[in-house]
Amino acid sequence: MDRRTFLQTTSAALALLPQPAWALPPAKPKARVIVIGGGMGGAAVAKYLRLWGDTVAVTLIERQAKYVSSILSSLVLTGQRSLPSLTFGYDALRNRYGVDVVIDEAVEVDPIRTTVRLASGGQLSADRVVMAPGISFDPVPGLNEEGRIVHAWQAGPQTATLAKQLTEMPANGVVVLTIPKPPYRCPPGPYERACLIADWLKTMKPNAKLIVLDANPDIIVEKENFSRAFGDLYAKTIEYRSGIEITSADPRQMALSTNSGSVRGDVINLIPRQRAATLVAATGLVSGGDGRFAPVDVLSYASTVAPTVHVIGDSIATAQPKAGHIANQEAKVCADALLRIFSGQHPDPSPVTNSACYSTITQTEAAWLTAVFQYDSGSKSMVPAAKSFAASNGWTADNFKDMGKWFDALMADTFF
Repeated sequence: MDRRTFLQTTSAALALLPQPAWALPPAKPKARVIVIGGGMGGAAVAKYLRLWGDTVAVTLIERQAKYVSSILSSLVLTGQRSLPSLTFGYDALRNRYGVDVVIDEAVEVDPIRTTVRLASGGQLSADRVVMAPGISFDPVPGLNEEGRIVHAWQAGPQTATLAKQLTEMPANGVVVLTIPKPPYRCPPGPYERACLIADWLKTMKPNAKLIVLDANPDIIVEKENFSRAFGDLYAKTIEYRSGIEITSADPRQMALSTNSGSVRGDVINLIPRQRAATLVAATGLVSGGDGRFAPVDVLSYASTVAPTVHVIGDSIATAQPKAGHIANQEAKVCADALLRIFSGQHPDPSPVTNSACYSTITQTEAAWLTAVFQYDSGSKSMVPAAKSFAASNGWTADNFKDMGKWFDALMADTFF
């Protein structure tokens, strides 16, 4: 039985069972929570607030009717995945967990009155607001101008554009991929994408070349695996250059201006530096450090600036990586903390989160990376647990199969 048939069959069976308390919105809620953003963090926190707290009313505000997963989206570039296979709706959150799903855009958050203003003109109020709107990108002149140079770092139309560009490029063409300085969404992601593109080029366009321009002095994650892949497996395909920062792009000439001169390509995948979503910054929640991300109390993910507003996922400033799996973990810690707070208790004083991901090194083989983070009361932060960092020694076809199972389980835990 394939995944889609299994989920449909399971949903039909569940519909025959008596509805649990959390399946319907509470008639007289003890507390109200507004969640902004329906990605990996927002969908998970909405689900678990209802699953664990049947007396809490939850409203999820999301601009798009469906979510497209950035996880595994680089496989769309090689034709191994389609965007529909990475697309998830909110029917289960609405019908199975009693979440009020509002398809609209949150344009203003008032952290004093705990209200949210919508693009449609409406206004919602709650006891707490959870913001999970993802990231925004530093502006780069020329990026996405006329759709010729894209980042494709948020799965969707740009992913399809990049896939089409790769297919239509000359047989002896040049692809340019840039890697920004951290922190950015999915640390292994750009290196993984480079490997996938290189493997695809070896098969489909063996006379083509991939130039990787890394703003960092060296490979910053899974160094052993990616160094082997770049230096051995793709030595004739990848030209890796470190310490290269992008200042602008010229979509007409298909060239990048860098601190080391101009670089031209037939296809350019420019991934810019990242920061907290615009709405998070506009709410005044970004402070300290380099002014890019929002500091939070990791016991509840409450903003250190506005305690009734919680921020999870890619917009926050913590030592945890910015990735879908960890956003799901942060969502559960946040949901548990809010329910404890609504009951007059304190958040769990020792939360633990787990980060896990797979990196496709070829079109059929993958590596993996995992780490456990625990709360350190001295620094009041999440820190890596002793000896918890682990990575695969190389890449295998079995890991690639396990990656598919991990993805299905993570999406089911978040959206179903």
